[in-house]
Amino acid sequence: MKMHFSIPVSQQRLDTLGGRYVLYSVYLEGFLFCKVRYSQLHRWNEQVSAPVPMDQNILRSEVFIRFFKLLQQDTFKITTKKVSLDVFLPDGRSIRIEILTSDTAERVLEIVSYKMGLSRDLIGYFSLFLIQFQSDNILSVMKKMAEFELPYVSLQSIEVENCKVGLRKWYMDPSLDSMLMDCQTAVNLLYEQAVQEIEKNWAKPTEEQRQELEALRKAGNQTKFLELAQQVQHYGYMQLDSCACDYPEPGCVVTLAVGNNEISCYFKLPSNQTQEVNFKMSRIKSWQVTFLGTLLEEEESPQQTLNQNLELRFQYSEGNNSWQWFTIYTKQAFLLSSCLKKMITEKMMKLAAENPEMQIEVPLEQGKSKKSYHQQSQTNFFDFPPRKGKISFKSTEEDCVFETIREEDL
Repeated sequence: MKMHFSIPVSQQRLDTLGGRYVLYSVYLEGFLFCKVRYSQLHRWNEQVSAPVPMDQNILRSEVFIRFFKLLQQDTFKITTKKVSLDVFLPDGRSIRIEILTSDTAERVLEIVSYKMGLSRDLIGYFSLFLIQFQSDNILSVMKKMAEFELPYVSLQSIEVENCKVGLRKWYMDPSLDSMLMDCQTAVNLLYEQAVQEIEKNWAKPTEEQRQELEALRKAGNQTKFLELAQQVQHYGYMQLDSCACDYPEPGCVVTLAVGNNEISCYFKLPSNQTQEVNFKMSRIKSWQVTFLGTLLEEEESPQQTLNQNLELRFQYSEGNNSWQWFTIYTKQAFLLSSCLKKMITEKMMKLAAENPEMQIEVPLEQGKSKKSYHQQSQTNFFDFPPRKGKISFKSTEEDCVFETIREEDL
């Protein structure tokens, strides 16, 4: 799955010999990832383009990972050393592990899984997230960590208060719970997250379901609890913070829950009335994430800061071949987009299992970054296929994150 990089901020710097160079701030899915010179990018591009054997997936290649590991550490002045990292579980407990500051999220997930006794074959059903813990026991999932990202460095550098690294399941189809039932550690994690979702009213059981679930909880029957939980509305969905949208009228507030091939929305209208609408993935033709950044000059400093706003727009059909765009203004736009891509991937995998003769290409994303004082970067995603046969997702442009960097910026 491709990641979205953008370069909305650049700074003029002097090197040790007095020469000028430009330092670019690279953002990964809306968060500052590292800072880099053009000369570094140029050398790295030559390595990536060299005709040597390499993993076809560039995000997993040694050249890619080594380069961005060093950039993350250099940017935030964090040397490689042994440290302790607390990884938080859905029930509020944390597990402390010993890692290197240079360990990637993929490596940290392996360490956590090994310490907890999670089967290695099931690691892919879970992921690490940056989670903000707010007052009144409110938590907000800020982002899913990329496999090549350094959790310790991201945790130290993120500008969001009270953020922690959390372990959560990472799939959107609740029926996939059945794949984890033979591992008690996995069952424990699913159970803890299910209890959390119900306690926080993210999953919404009926009164009868609530009573049955409570009886199973007291009896300690986790398996039956999880089986019943799959029947609960919004079980296993990713819950997003309340945000603004332009539907059913501009200025509405919406609470989003994403999962099971739908975007479930609770709208609060300006008249204080509420409305629930479920947007089915099978009716979404495309969507795009827009990164809007305004550069702010700091007083008595040559540096610039970024005031950013994110939005996700999706094209939806109610039928009759008519399409309408809906816009959601949320700081979790990239997380929402990741959830949509995950649902498509799971749908494709299920179709492939049912029809082995099918050829499937995972949907790609594309990103563009333009250099200007007010910058807009946009990512597009394409059709959710409704029919059988060969399924192909193609982008119309190549990724061009660094297209506006000039040679004189070397």
